[in-house]
Amino acid sequence: MAAQSRNIAELENASVWRLLIQYSLPSIAGMVVYSLYNIIDSVFIGHGVGPLALSGLAVTFPIMNLTFALGTLVGIGGAAISSIRLGRKDQEGTERTLGNVLIMSLIAAVVLVIPTLLFLTEILTAFGASGQTLTYAYDFMLITLLGLPVTYVFFNLNHVMRATGYPKKAMGSTLLSVGINIILAPIFIFWFKWGITGAAVATLLAQVVGMVRVLLHFSDAASTVHFRHGIWQLRKTIVTGILSIGMAPCLVNVCGSAVTVAINRQLADHGGDLAIGAYGIINRILILFAMLVIGLTQGMQPIIGYNHGAMKPGRVLLTLKYGVLAGTSFTTLGFLACVFFPRGIAGLFTDDASLISLAANGLIICVLAFPLIGSQIIIGNFFQAIGKARLAIFLSLTRQMLFLLPFLLVLPRFWGQDGVWASLPLADVLSFIVTLLFIRRFLKYYRLKNRHYLVPGTGKA
Repeated sequence: MAAQSRNIAELENASVWRLLIQYSLPSIAGMVVYSLYNIIDSVFIGHGVGPLALSGLAVTFPIMNLTFALGTLVGIGGAAISSIRLGRKDQEGTERTLGNVLIMSLIAAVVLVIPTLLFLTEILTAFGASGQTLTYAYDFMLITLLGLPVTYVFFNLNHVMRATGYPKKAMGSTLLSVGINIILAPIFIFWFKWGITGAAVATLLAQVVGMVRVLLHFSDAASTVHFRHGIWQLRKTIVTGILSIGMAPCLVNVCGSAVTVAINRQLADHGGDLAIGAYGIINRILILFAMLVIGLTQGMQPIIGYNHGAMKPGRVLLTLKYGVLAGTSFTTLGFLACVFFPRGIAGLFTDDASLISLAANGLIICVLAFPLIGSQIIIGNFFQAIGKARLAIFLSLTRQMLFLLPFLLVLPRFWGQDGVWASLPLADVLSFIVTLLFIRRFLKYYRLKNRHYLVPGTGKA
């Protein structure tokens, strides 16, 4: 109990900057390591199977986005509700949230897996698979879908572990899983000659180990939040709370799936299978740097959620300020790396000269406005963490549906492949302007509403 009280007291009283480092570094490492799942698969597949296999893998991205969307709906929402209830000293409610997250994870997996498996060939063909890439895409997705219950339980409970005061332990689970994947993937691909199927099997087995470790944590009565009798019944208030908060990141990924389909279809028309493979490489790199920011938001979430619940708005605003600065730094780093070393980055995934050239050219164009992405992700997740689900959802949809998708439908008609790549930075600039307008208006309202909890003239607690 002393350790539990210490974790909670830190969220309320410790230096915000120290807390942000303490909570964000493990979650950043965890999200980067999570993105390495995809990068490792792509690197081994590109060198061990070939460029068409990379294209087949890229065709699976829309389905992967959908699976990730449904997972974040439960995991991110459950983590936010857990930290808010913990901030209100609602131990029973926090543990009921844990039980609901586990049950909802299993339900979500079944709901998604069954129809997708039944129509997998048709779905992949609609998403851009050709006669040369369909087999690769099908083999990879078959294993991935069959293992989805494991994936959801592992990652969603890991979110709750981080949100309830165990960021280092959550990072450890992810690191362990990725380490096993790094060991198994080359064995299955190169030694066993399983090809793209071997990459999927390696990832699944690694996630099984991570899931077991997370389940053991929540089975321990010494944990701040743990399994116990009476937490397994789905509660309407908990389920609706999880879904309302998790809806924003869910919709981002659903829209991301629609956008990826549009990208794949346009690239198929204006460049063929290799152009889709180039996007597969670009996508992996952009996700890696975005994961730095998403990891930061996961570290911010328990700090913001707890202090919002505890009526400490000064600490909430300070966390947001530090988060925006750090997030912008991360995406600026990604911009610089991609602009100065595009061919070297693309060469990590393949030896094919044509594919490297296509990917390098696209990478430079895609990141032209990438420094602006960091603050957008931070602000969107800030609204999510304080329970402003509708605003978070609106901002999440703005970039993908209001700007990016229309650009993808129009620009390639004039600029071909470059029109596909140029759609991304143009959408980034416009959505940044919208986000900036909303956060300025909200902060004025938030400071006024909470003026009794802030030091006069400072906007601080």
